[in-house]
Amino acid sequence: MARVVLPEESAKDISELIDVLISLFFESLPRRDQRNWARVYLNGLVRTSGKKTIRNIAGTGASSVEQSLQQFISKSPWDWTPVRRSLAQHLERTAQRPLAWVVQPMVIEKAGDRSVGVGRQFVPQLGRTANCQQAGGIWLASSEASFPVEWTLTLPGPWTSELLHRRRAGIPDTARSLTPAQDAVQAVQRMAATWQLQRRPVVMEVANTDIAHTIESFSLQDIPFVLKVDGSLPVSFGGAGRHKPGPHIAPARELIDSLRSQRRVVEWTRHGRGEGAVTLLTAAAVLGTPLEERVSPAPTPLLLVGAWTEAALLPSEFWITNIGDRPLAQLFLLAKLTDRVSLDFAGICEPVGIRDFEGRSFRGWHHHATLASVAHAATLLGARGRAASDPYPGPVRPPGQPRATPAVLPPRPLIPGQATRREFIR
Repeated sequence: MARVVLPEESAKDISELIDVLISLFFESLPRRDQRNWARVYLNGLVRTSGKKTIRNIAGTGASSVEQSLQQFISKSPWDWTPVRRSLAQHLERTAQRPLAWVVQPMVIEKAGDRSVGVGRQFVPQLGRTANCQQAGGIWLASSEASFPVEWTLTLPGPWTSELLHRRRAGIPDTARSLTPAQDAVQAVQRMAATWQLQRRPVVMEVANTDIAHTIESFSLQDIPFVLKVDGSLPVSFGGAGRHKPGPHIAPARELIDSLRSQRRVVEWTRHGRGEGAVTLLTAAAVLGTPLEERVSPAPTPLLLVGAWTEAALLPSEFWITNIGDRPLAQLFLLAKLTDRVSLDFAGICEPVGIRDFEGRSFRGWHHHATLASVAHAATLLGARGRAASDPYPGPVRPPGQPRATPAVLPPRPLIPGQATRREFIR
């Protein structure tokens, strides 16, 4: 998806929408001047060209505006959680057919060592060690659009164990050093427990080292999940039997490949491309993952799903889920919502400046991420309002471009007893 460039009339429409969103989401801010600076910052995220720093938002020569914005973002003690909760509740009511919560990692490379949470660390998304911040967004996603509503910032050990780091960045005493996956799991658990949201599946990628903790944490709160895992993940499967006593342990890739004769053909449309695709799917019931050289049965039944692309000889993608009452095509649709989020992250969230915060405080980072989420929603909702005649409008439709077609539509229910193994996602 191309970066969003708003024509003047569109920016004006979004500014009017921002006024509405301020009244909806920022009631928890106690003072009128705080809500006014939130409005200034949001309009700056939407309308300012280039990097969305506080200086650029304030404009050349506007030192008093810059100082006020700096105070509002980095020092003012307003709580970002009620704003994010109000945003999530509003989007649940207004978004088109939301399907799942998707956890999207975000890596912000940095040159120095003062930004909160920065450190030299290996980053799986980059495949290398980098000096960076690692964060994560939790997105409400449908086939047509996705919106970030909650953010986590991972704190490497020195940021929580060294008093100087804590004081400089204003890190709360309750903050702990966790993995990015553990941070995301805790955030989802808080949302499920206190945000009064509808229960939806959580879709995320999880490393082998985090999978047991993630499954256990979600299962304890009955949170449905679709977890993308590596093909090397050992899984436990099978039960006691006369000929083949179990359970057995094998890599996910090996178990799925042994079931290739049971594959189903799924035809679907790629997000944002309008291209048809064919994927082969199969699944196996599993008991869990081995932990410390022993099998620890999962508290709920689990399903391992594997996928082959059109020309692949071996399965290439794998997911573990506790959702056992949906067809494979629907589970695959949920898993592929990560593509929808990636498109909207690159096309909307990055252009409104989610990576651009240059301050050093923990509070400032979360304030900025919160306002960037609202700016993302304003941009996308504003574009949808202008294209209301489109049945499935995209985030932004430049002049002269044809109307957008849906990336993926909800699957048709399968007919019980249907003989074909071909499933369609239309």
